Amino acid sequence: MTLWAIVPVKPLRRAKSRLANVLNEEELEALNRSLLQRTVETLTRVPEIERVMVISRDPAALSLARVCGARTMQEDGTPGLNVSLQRATAVAKGMGARGVLVLPADLPLITKDDIGALLGVAGDPPVVVVAPDYRRQGTNALLINPPDLLEYSFGQGSFERHCSAALDAGAQLITCHLPSLRYDVDIPEDLAFMDAEAKLWVQEQAPEGDCFQIETKGEDNLARGAQAV
Repeated sequence: MTLWAIVPVKPLRRAKSRLANVLNEEELEALNRSLLQRTVETLTRVPEIERVMVISRDPAALSLARVCGARTMQEDGTPGLNVSLQRATAVAKGMGARGVLVLPADLPLITKDDIGALLGVAGDPPVVVVAPDYRRQGTNALLINPPDLLEYSFGQGSFERHCSAALDAGAQLITCHLPSLRYDVDIPEDLAFMDAEAKLWVQEQAPEGDCFQIETKGEDNLARGAQAV
């Protein structure tokens, strides 16, 4: 499968406004630059990913992404996240992508191996792999094959919407519960997961059972199974 990773990025000086009470503008920008750099560099080391594309309306973010080895796409105006992702997906598909992995740039604990595990569990298309945040509300990673299988629905409650859309499309749905993909950085409490002690804690919280749950929509509601990695 020819796979592209798509990373949407808000303006570096404006993103993470909910952290403004604990970080000043310079610190916020430094945080956002560090997260973007780590994300792109991690994704470019994953053998299964052919291209990494960063989309943003911020020239500084796009410049940094190119330095880190990503292709870039300048957002035109302020179309909103889901519209921007649809446009980027259309570009990727037009250049030969058979699947896309959408990943935000604020997952401080992601690793090359965990991204590889997420990609490795995906079977033949149509298939969707969804990783929720630790609140099980947002979507922290979304793999879609084929890339135009469903419309994006990021925002509050997106995890359930993406799962429902995948099943409605007749795809195999796999939900990913790897600890490193659960934690993003949105509010001050999330900053705790960026230090070394928190990384050790997350490793210790790795489930002893299956990290992936498989669901398919059949004639009689849902048939559920599980697959371990």
